[in-house]
Amino acid sequence: MTDKSSNSKLTMFEKVGYAMGDVASNFYWRVFDVFLFIFYTDVFGLSPAAVGTMMLVTRLIDAFSDPIMGAMADRTQTRFGKFRPYLLWGIIPIAAAGILTFTVPDLDEGGKLIWAYCTYIFMMLAYTFINVPYGALLGVVTADSQQRTTLTSFRFIGAFSGGTLVAYMTPKLVAWLGQGNEALGWQLTMTVYGFVALALFVATFVATKERISPPVGQKTPVIQDIKDLLSNKPWIVLFSLALVIMMTISLRGSVGTFYFKYYVNREELIATFLTIYMISLAVGAASTPLLTKFMDKKKLLMLLMALVAILSTVFYFVPKDQVWLMYSLQGAIGLCLGPKSPLVFSMYADTADYSQWKTGRRATAMVFSAAAFAQKLGGALAGAMIGWMLGSLGYVANQSQNAGSEQGIVLLMTLIPAGFAALAVFVVRFYTLDEAQMETLHKELKFNETQEVDSVSN
Repeated sequence: MTDKSSNSKLTMFEKVGYAMGDVASNFYWRVFDVFLFIFYTDVFGLSPAAVGTMMLVTRLIDAFSDPIMGAMADRTQTRFGKFRPYLLWGIIPIAAAGILTFTVPDLDEGGKLIWAYCTYIFMMLAYTFINVPYGALLGVVTADSQQRTTLTSFRFIGAFSGGTLVAYMTPKLVAWLGQGNEALGWQLTMTVYGFVALALFVATFVATKERISPPVGQKTPVIQDIKDLLSNKPWIVLFSLALVIMMTISLRGSVGTFYFKYYVNREELIATFLTIYMISLAVGAASTPLLTKFMDKKKLLMLLMALVAILSTVFYFVPKDQVWLMYSLQGAIGLCLGPKSPLVFSMYADTADYSQWKTGRRATAMVFSAAAFAQKLGGALAGAMIGWMLGSLGYVANQSQNAGSEQGIVLLMTLIPAGFAALAVFVVRFYTLDEAQMETLHKELKFNETQEVDSVSN
């Protein structure tokens, strides 16, 4: 059922308020994406192969937790809506999980590995508990496709702004709070991030409103929701696309710290390199509504990912002393990747509408939970690839690397993600929903909802 205001223009207050939720999420996601791998190897003391395996195994648990969370959120009924309450309920678990994940226990190697598995699983479950409903909220705030693109752009401006702050401040906070004790610095940094995230999630809860609900009287078994997803071709394409693009992003994000520490031998430049990247991502995300006025989402994604493939390939040939060229290429790649998230998540919301139009049932959170799993799985596969490749090439933490390990770091930063970006161009070709089809689809949904309401009233 759709609120009468579902197609009205969203206020700036609501757009900014919704974006605050992804600022909060990036105090965790960006830390995982950029710093977690090198934290586990260089501070926690695990081997890269063990870290890669752990990341893959723990993310496989999300194969169950994400759709379970989606099903639970879809079936939640409160006076505040289906999804908004989780922004409050999930604050304490995610803050606690962040602190525990970045705590280095006084245990032997086996004990540390068990601790890492348990706390990282807890972290992923806590992140799922709050982030799946947050993502699903996009699908019920407005029914207008262009408004969704705009709102998603605000969301990812928030995400990349939060990510910029995290990229720049985290190394400085760790050093300042730790005062020479890097392990303590990480623990205290995550404590600070927990308090900031708490305030931001509350702001999102206050600012947003749910305007779209399932059809009147809908009762759908969870297994039917999953069947609906698997028969939703546009959603399957987006799931595959998100996984491939996340491989590109996670490889470059995680390996960037290794690249500057061990290949460029300028560890002090990591913060500024990451900051330039995050700012360019934010600028790219902000440009998305303008870009979609001149090119449809599918063609725009194909163009942008082709450019990422080309620029990442060029990056391979940059000499290690050409830092400003590295910065320039990284900024250009960020500009190309920035619109990816607003585009893809707006398209996910469209696939939720498509599923309702096709089946007569709506499961918004299930759509977005499985989307979140695609991202996590892409990040996990990237982490596993990094760990196994560096482990096989003889990587040793906090020491000069051998030629094989150094070359592996360069490949993981350049040509390998370029290959995944090229694969993304191929995958997106199979996406079928366009603006004209969505406009017709929304008219039919609105007509059907009016008929259902009249039938119930009579």
